Amino acid sequence: MAPDNLYDNLNDKPKDNPQPFETTFTPLAQRMRPAVLDDFIGQNHLVGPEKLLRLMYEESRVASLILWGPPGVGKTSLARLLAQKAKSEFVEFSAVLAGIKDVRDVVARAQSLRRLSAKGTVLFVDEIHRFNKAQQDAFLPHVENGLITLIGATTENPSFEIIPALISRARVLVLEPLSFEDLTLLTHKALTEDRGLGRLKGSLTDAALNFLIQTSGGDARSLLNALELAISLVKPQANGARVIELPILEEAVQKKAWRYDKSGEEHYNLISALHKSLRDSDPDAALYWLARMLEGGEDPVYLLRRMIRFASEDIGLADPVALMLGTSCLDSYRLLGSPEGDLALAHLALHLACAPKSNAVYVAFGEARADAQKYGPLPVPLNIRNAPTRLMKNLGYGRDYQYAHNYEDELVDQERFPEELKGREYYRPKGRGREKAILEYLNARKAKLKPKD
Repeated sequence: MAPDNLYDNLNDKPKDNPQPFETTFTPLAQRMRPAVLDDFIGQNHLVGPEKLLRLMYEESRVASLILWGPPGVGKTSLARLLAQKAKSEFVEFSAVLAGIKDVRDVVARAQSLRRLSAKGTVLFVDEIHRFNKAQQDAFLPHVENGLITLIGATTENPSFEIIPALISRARVLVLEPLSFEDLTLLTHKALTEDRGLGRLKGSLTDAALNFLIQTSGGDARSLLNALELAISLVKPQANGARVIELPILEEAVQKKAWRYDKSGEEHYNLISALHKSLRDSDPDAALYWLARMLEGGEDPVYLLRRMIRFASEDIGLADPVALMLGTSCLDSYRLLGSPEGDLALAHLALHLACAPKSNAVYVAFGEARADAQKYGPLPVPLNIRNAPTRLMKNLGYGRDYQYAHNYEDELVDQERFPEELKGREYYRPKGRGREKAILEYLNARKAKLKPKD
């Protein structure tokens, strides 16, 4: 009968095929570190084909870098891989524990290594933002003369936490939270590979997998720690297999899963509630439904996309800032990740809820598109056609075109619609917010262009 305890199972092995000590006692997150760059998961904008770190790795060289990103996205692994491929000595310490003396010891060791073997030294400083100015200054001459290649890892904005002189000597690279697809692949590898949990024949139900990835927040280390604990709580079946179900995973991470199916009815109910709360200018309800979806594990980028769409559909030119703020908040979230970046979603939701509303852009574009589909490829009026050649000019292209800047108030009365659509008006401003000024401008324009009796 298979043992109930995971570690009994790991130690109960055939004597002719002993399990390595590190596989038994080394944390899963450590065992799953990639041995080569092809095993690295995520950060395709840096390690994909023809990208910076991929090129450095293939050329077996390494430069001083500041890796800025949330926890568990591969900063340490990337530093190790680059140093290993460059055949450099890899020295690692944490800025929380190290001081000036430790820096000097590393420098002395690097000098000896360079003198005896011409081998370079890569110094990896975790949480480099914790070093004070004096500690950071101690690196400068040795980074500048090439004795040390510095790779710093930080979760804080380097512009605020790292001295300019050090930043100028290192390339700052931004790492992103791991995607749902990245974490799914990592989970599969951890459950199937021998260096991971392959011997335990583990698997997850779909609900458990989704919950595991949602609660990890894009952090690979967090995911692997939860997975390792969860599988230790599962009693093996008769065939030795261990199936991790949602209740076990909830117990492992000490958090309950919300009743939320990202592809089912509840998903559409909640996004509808958020959208309608924004449209009704209710900031409190909008924040609640936004929080519900985030707590339920909804992809924040999906929510940002929906709110950016809302900025055009329900606000439009009544508040042109809404659309710009939406794209800015998307950039902010991609930079910060969760949970820090979640505040950008709240920021945007409140702005959208409190902004003046107008669906004039949405209605206007819908009507224009309907006409384009109904009438097909109507010819462009000759007077506003492009006329780059003599032949086109002889055919009447551009004839009688009135250049607006040559007229008072840049107002001209010329036909710009095909014959079948003359007089069409799609855009009808609502007169709220910024659209009040637009409506006044359009009305004044029509009055000036109106033929006099």
